[in-house]
Amino acid sequence: MKQQKSSSNNGQGASSRAAAAAALFQVLEKGESLSVALPHATNKLSDADKRLASAISYGVLRVLPSLNRLVGAKLDKPLKGQLKVLHYLLLVGAYQLYCLRIKDHAAVSATVEAARTLRKRNHKALVNGILRQLLREAPSTDESQQRELPDDPMQNHPRWLFDTIQADHPEHAKNILSENNAHPPMWLRINRRYANRDEYLKQLQNNDLAAEADLQASDAIRLHSPCPVEKLPGFAEGYVSVQDRSAQLAADLLNVNASHRVLDCCAAPGGKLLHLLERDSFEQPVQAIDIDARRLDRVHENLKRAGLSALIHCADVAATNDWWNGEQFDRILLDAPCSATGVIRRHPDIKWLRRAEDVSELASLQRQILDSLWSLLKPGGELLYATCSILRQENQTQIESFLKQQSSASLISISAEQNTLQLLPGNYNGDGFFYARLKKVE
Repeated sequence: MKQQKSSSNNGQGASSRAAAAAALFQVLEKGESLSVALPHATNKLSDADKRLASAISYGVLRVLPSLNRLVGAKLDKPLKGQLKVLHYLLLVGAYQLYCLRIKDHAAVSATVEAARTLRKRNHKALVNGILRQLLREAPSTDESQQRELPDDPMQNHPRWLFDTIQADHPEHAKNILSENNAHPPMWLRINRRYANRDEYLKQLQNNDLAAEADLQASDAIRLHSPCPVEKLPGFAEGYVSVQDRSAQLAADLLNVNASHRVLDCCAAPGGKLLHLLERDSFEQPVQAIDIDARRLDRVHENLKRAGLSALIHCADVAATNDWWNGEQFDRILLDAPCSATGVIRRHPDIKWLRRAEDVSELASLQRQILDSLWSLLKPGGELLYATCSILRQENQTQIESFLKQQSSASLISISAEQNTLQLLPGNYNGDGFFYARLKKVE
């Protein structure tokens, strides 16, 4: 499995390797998301070390079973208890030797020294011995200075997810599994209030940033190579935001105009909300609701950066007495909580944090929210149901069940060819996403 280029100048850099091992320990032993664990583990590192720790952590999670097989075969017995973090340090070392363009001696040296950083200095010899044994037995590097990892029968996915993808998408399963282990492209969303897409493409070109426009999502631009947001012209002023092209389709499919009373449900962190506000000046404040106060902080931050405003509710959408004034909405966007199986390439920890039973629980929650929202929709109004999932139970099956049980609901076709829209990872270089448009019969 080929991975992204990274580099190291010398045998130093133990702090970045130790941080990656610590973050992986938190994810895989404590069930913490990588987006939380990694910033905590790297908060005292330089920017360069943060980038390397991030590249290693994400890479290990993409190919975890293959690395576990390599390392496990060299251990006389599993590392447990206080020594378990050393297992993750060995994965960090193996990933560098196989998948990163770091000189072998530098990778080994820095990883061995990281044992001291992790307060396991008495086990440096163990780390050194196993990594050098792996290196002796590893295949030769290819033209990109990387080594081929051993194949995994489930393409580095847990059994339940591998089987579900095979069952739900038999014709596309191989490609989905491959895409899930790939690095995602960086997509931008233009803020129409400040610039049009063609103008911004010229600005990117003037800054030596190669990019191209998407053919379907009207505000989307794909960078040929990812870059720090600080390098994007006008980012700090809100001229452009980072958002995948599949997610950007929500603004088109919601079919809004400035006179509509609009609700964005499960709105955090606010990308789709901002997109709506950037495109229209609404006569009434757009309302947004989410139950997670911490994630709503991101919504407020994003609104402030973009110079926009909305009426924000921190509440359970089902507890309507706590936040709703009784006036129905013309349009509702339900970005439903889901398994996030369409964005695994952006968040590879999802593969190891999700369980099969989670999907049924999420499907039940989705249905509860759908039922609660339906009474908030005006007759003749439209609700756009969206998930970043590729699983039928959360998508097609969910909508089919709702239509059977809700007599006032009808399905609006996405296009002449599609009643609903199921995008799979890699379609149009975008993430996996699902959309269904529902209308309330008058």
